[in-house]
Amino acid sequence: MYFIAAFGLLMLLFSLVMVVKPAAFADGIIAFSEQPYFHIVEVVSRIIAGVIFIQYCADTRFPALFFAIGIVLLCVGIGLACTPLSKHRRFALWSAQAFKNQFRLIGVVSVPLSLLLIYATGVV
Repeated sequence: MYFIAAFGLLMLLFSLVMVVKPAAFADGIIAFSEQPYFHIVEVVSRIIAGVIFIQYCADTRFPALFFAIGIVLLCVGIGLACTPLSKHRRFALWSAQAFKNQFRLIGVVSVPLSLLLIYATGVV
């Protein structure tokens, strides 16, 4: 439960950065994608998060939703594991540049979703 709430807090932090400094958020994506550990962190973090969401979905206010989110995270992690690093890096660079002007709006939408995620864990 607490991991899912922490995930929501991290999502909230990223959402607020998108709202306040969308260009800095895009630059952060680009800088992170250039790190040697980029691909493995992206893969492992999604798989671990997916397993935890699935494992603890019954303890949340919306078990089916958390189960579905867990399945999506797990599938994305497995998909990324099968994706060559060069293609993953290219996609990260493309998306950071393509959505640079939309990150503020994405952040505005993401803030209430982050808060809902935290609420749904039942921690607050």
